[in-house]
Amino acid sequence: MKLGVFTVLFADKTFEEMLDYVKAAGVTAVEIGTGNYPGNKHCDLDGLLESEEKRKDYLNQIESRGLTISAFSCHGNPISPDSEFARTSHETFVKTVKLASLMSVPVVNCFSGTAGDHEGAKYPNWPVTPWPNEYGDVLKWQWEEKLVPYWKEWGKFASDHNVKIGLELHGGFLVHTPYTLLKLRELTCDAIGANLDPSHLWWQGIDPVAAIKILGKANAIHHFHAKDTYIDQENVNMYGLTDMQPYGEVQTRAWTFRSVGCGHGIQDWSDMMSALRTYGYDYVVSIEHEDALMSIEEGFTRAVRNLQSVLIEEQPGSMWWV
Repeated sequence: MKLGVFTVLFADKTFEEMLDYVKAAGVTAVEIGTGNYPGNKHCDLDGLLESEEKRKDYLNQIESRGLTISAFSCHGNPISPDSEFARTSHETFVKTVKLASLMSVPVVNCFSGTAGDHEGAKYPNWPVTPWPNEYGDVLKWQWEEKLVPYWKEWGKFASDHNVKIGLELHGGFLVHTPYTLLKLRELTCDAIGANLDPSHLWWQGIDPVAAIKILGKANAIHHFHAKDTYIDQENVNMYGLTDMQPYGEVQTRAWTFRSVGCGHGIQDWSDMMSALRTYGYDYVVSIEHEDALMSIEEGFTRAVRNLQSVLIEEQPGSMWWV
């Protein structure tokens, strides 16, 4: 495995400054935002698509530092009832897949999206309970009329370009659990897989090691985000896990994103690294920083240090002891 970082947290640095900084910190891969929610500070998407010379220079800046690109990321909502945002999300996704193909980047990370509750809806609707029955009807309509048709077409588009899609299992979107990911994969194509982020699993009550086993057996883990979550049980008792308080309300929130090792112990992270290796994922572990209690520098440095202590980098040797 390789240690990487989702570089959007260094948006205040130039491309070259960012590369120098993460290289010095000890990572060997970068995940780069190309637009939509992550922004595109370190990726001129249109410019790179238009110019082979720019693509060569871009890659040279990365590879000359001993780094690789683990993924391009363009998280948006291509099936949003907000037609303008859906259009922008989709166009950025299409361009990102084309760029990934041209630059031999194997994975494009994004969200599955969430539709509204009918054709004339104004906002996305995320049903989380089967009753009253209309919630189940909404979910069925979203999958059959919006989600599956979109990803059946554009999953094939990615596959035709030799690119895998890493859908982040994230609350608020229709694909947010191992089951919903595998269901969509079965109804579309194998280009669809997970950008597995344990921080979003913990607050849903899902054991990340178990999720790795489930998805790994299906060869459905395309990328991995390293971010932690602290669960405050006293606050869970008050607000529940679907807590709608702003992320900044750390004292009262049921759960809070943390840097690696600050929500769960190093043993938990070691178990995840072992499960990833056991079930066939031997690619990049990409640090994502969204810790409200730490600066970017401190949170990133903490994550690097903790992951370096548990990452499995070398291939296993022969079992000399048997």
